[in-house]
Amino acid sequence: MTVFQALVLGIVQGLGEFLPISSSAHLVLVPWALGWQYAGLTFDVALHMGTLAAVVAYFWRDWFAILDRGLRRRETREKALFWYLVVATIPGAAFGYIFEEQAETVFRTPVLIGIMLIVMGIVLYLVDSKASRCKGMDRITLGDSILVGISQAFAIIPGVSRSGITMTAGRLRGMTREAAARFSFLLSTPIIIGAGIVKLKDLAPGEINIVFLTGVISSAVVGFLSIKFLLKYLAERSFAVFVWYRLAVGVAVIILALVRT
Repeated sequence: MTVFQALVLGIVQGLGEFLPISSSAHLVLVPWALGWQYAGLTFDVALHMGTLAAVVAYFWRDWFAILDRGLRRRETREKALFWYLVVATIPGAAFGYIFEEQAETVFRTPVLIGIMLIVMGIVLYLVDSKASRCKGMDRITLGDSILVGISQAFAIIPGVSRSGITMTAGRLRGMTREAAARFSFLLSTPIIIGAGIVKLKDLAPGEINIVFLTGVISSAVVGFLSIKFLLKYLAERSFAVFVWYRLAVGVAVIILALVRT
């Protein structure tokens, strides 16, 4: 892998991890479309470390309050949110562990990815356009966290989008767009940490080089900016632009895959 390829894929990861367009899909599709080889385990770790740095840097105050008050005896809103995030993390972690092999093989076919981009784009549009927007972060319930957590489990299939499906589930439960996005981003922290730890154990110190660092830095910077952009964007607008993007990319991928067969 070249430094340029690392930069491109770092940008793709930083955008796709937090925007509802599926980072895993784009990390498969970009090398596939450009004829690049799979980057390998080392670069997977770099990308996870980058997006972890982004979400922690943006939400460090939130996490400090959640962890500080979440472990105390006294009941607080942060304590409730702490346990809601714990509950919501379990389905995604379990599915990731059970279907890890499939996620790296059969789920990574371009046609399936194209189909899932289209399907989840339509689902996101329908839910977002019909849902009420009455719940802020202070009104999230255990039932909300359970549904969002279950939905996150399906993000193991590239094209679904972890952020996309969790925001969709949040909207289905009546969260505002901003609250759905914020809860989704907070929920991404333990998932990214877990994925990073799983891959980090097989990483040799000598593999940390300029390519690795390029992936970490580019995904971190772009990820941070993506979070900031989306929270501000959703305060005034809908998910429509991301829906149209998913539909366009999904159709283009299916056509290209058929042409290449």
